[in-house]
Amino acid sequence: MNSATSVAVDWGTSSFRLWAMDRAGCVLGERRSDQGMMTAGKTGFAAVLQSHLDALEVGPDVPVVICGMAGARQGWVEAGYIDTPARLSDILDRAAVVPGQGRDVRILPGIAQRDAGTPDVMRGEETQLLGALGLEASGETDVCMPGTHSKWVRVRGGTVERFATFMTGELFSAVARQTILSHAVSGADDAVDSHAFTSAVAKAFAAPALAANLLFRVRSRQLLFGGSAAAARETISGTLIGLELAAGLAERAPGAVVTLIASGRLKRLYQLAFAALSVPQSSVDADEAVRNGLARAAAAIWTN
Repeated sequence: MNSATSVAVDWGTSSFRLWAMDRAGCVLGERRSDQGMMTAGKTGFAAVLQSHLDALEVGPDVPVVICGMAGARQGWVEAGYIDTPARLSDILDRAAVVPGQGRDVRILPGIAQRDAGTPDVMRGEETQLLGALGLEASGETDVCMPGTHSKWVRVRGGTVERFATFMTGELFSAVARQTILSHAVSGADDAVDSHAFTSAVAKAFAAPALAANLLFRVRSRQLLFGGSAAAARETISGTLIGLELAAGLAERAPGAVVTLIASGRLKRLYQLAFAALSVPQSSVDADEAVRNGLARAAAAIWTN
């Protein structure tokens, strides 16, 4: 692939995504696998990366920019953190060089909130912000980034002022698989029960202190009144997302539009949740955001 001028990699804990791009940031080739940090840490980060570059026939002089867990302490090379308030442009200036490689390989840093009362970190999401908002984002924006660990971020004028992480996805997995509610969701199909979901969102948003009780009602309602496994699953999901939104929207200005960076099923669920609460939102595809962020980083690093 002689026309590629850079390679972008989103390297998560359990996933690997790579795009070969031209100078304009257009995708020429793509690779995806489950060779995330946990796997690459055992088999070797350099070997995993090279295998995907070879599959796309990327030349030996094409540079690579990486975001995500490859830059964690347990990753390939620690890329460190930029402290809030963090300018998105600082991400480009602080990319860590991976030593001992035949090509130029850089890993973008994460962002840290070094506040003893609200300590927090992100790694990978900063690149999505860069891709979705750009370097010179004007005004004030509240950003919701759903996932295993959802992020709510306040960005003002291209600067990440503060953010908060919610373990919504991980809690859903634990509750649905490792508690008594696992019986309630057993055999659930893939269909989204919109009514069950939005009803649960509204109840949890209105009374977050009842969270533990609302979750147990999933079990008691099914025992006493019946209901599908899908409805039970969506009620659990809606309850946990409603809790997240109760906190995430607490300081939002009335009428302000929330920027949602998400893909697939999560995108649909959060759009339903915002609609149920009459909260306006604009959506950006998560894959597109991280890819655009990496393309911006590549252009800035190797053009300057």
